[in-house]
Amino acid sequence: MLTCSKLIAGGQGLAAALVKRAATVELDWDVRQKSRFDATDSTGRAFGVFLPRGTLVRGGDVLVLEDGSLVRVQAAPQEVLRITACTQHGSPFDLTRAAYHLGNRHVPIELKPDHLKIEPDHVLADMLRAMHMTVVTVHEAFEPEGGAYSSHGHTHNAQHASHEGHEHGHVHGPGCSHEH
Repeated sequence: MLTCSKLIAGGQGLAAALVKRAATVELDWDVRQKSRFDATDSTGRAFGVFLPRGTLVRGGDVLVLEDGSLVRVQAAPQEVLRITACTQHGSPFDLTRAAYHLGNRHVPIELKPDHLKIEPDHVLADMLRAMHMTVVTVHEAFEPEGGAYSSHGHTHNAQHASHEGHEHGHVHGPGCSHEH
């Protein structure tokens, strides 16, 4: 069985044509948060992944197998709870409040401008509904925040793994504290 001990975050630095031609592997969040797992790519090749402990694998990342071949990771759709602010009884600020309460419970959470996603949990769903949030079960890819100390913590753009030493295409306000 082939092995993999290298991950290229977002395929950064690779030619787009190489990434496009690479085999793919579809993995759910349960697998992608592990640093050691077995998988089978789109060509039917089985391989074992052995990454440094604590490594999170994201959709769009590229695994480099020991023979030099590339495997592009796709985030598999899975059952998640999609949380939105109730348009009849609340305000968009309610989404911020919900994110705060989920964060206090250290729940893996995907943050979007208009919704949140978490793994299914009926107790949390009931809490959110009591806060007048709309909670629905959907089948979508799940890419939770990596946290402030993870190498993939800044997830709004796979090409944006670090703020230092490069130009990047978003505007910073007056409170921005890092160098450009």
